[in-house]
Amino acid sequence: MAGQQRAGKSGIGFAIEKKLEANYDREEEAGTIMHCVNWIDAVVESESPKCPGQDFKSVSAHLKDGVVLCKVINQLLKADGKPPITFQKKVMSPFVAMTNIENFVKGCVSYGLTETSGFQTTDLWEQRKGPFLNVINCVSSLGFMANSKCYIPAYTGEITKFMDRD
Repeated sequence: MAGQQRAGKSGIGFAIEKKLEANYDREEEAGTIMHCVNWIDAVVESESPKCPGQDFKSVSAHLKDGVVLCKVINQLLKADGKPPITFQKKVMSPFVAMTNIENFVKGCVSYGLTETSGFQTTDLWEQRKGPFLNVINCVSSLGFMANSKCYIPAYTGEITKFMDRD
């Protein structure tokens, strides 16, 4: 049984997955992912290597273990005079990575984001394009929150609104 892949989605599950992927693609075309990556790289410039690319696979792999995200939120919390979150820099298991991701989301709430602006750990960990948009939306919301608190480097993303076409 080892090495088997999940069966592909079909029916309504397939349609929903494709719709979520289309939403991600629209945000990518609007530049949201590029703005998020550039801002993350600027915030953790001295502490972490830059994201190797701005495509879905590069960004999701760069953020997957939660370490970079935890470094971002700790910089923001420090500037806001709040205590940092704890995280493990050396991730040797999925459990540790998911704990880092969970701590990042809790740090976002501590920084001032609403809980609904967060995401589930599996949205990042499973590296699926549709759910990964939740991660991007969280980082974008975090950037806007940081801007409202006059944090430098500023997040340069724009609010994009799309009508649901279906």
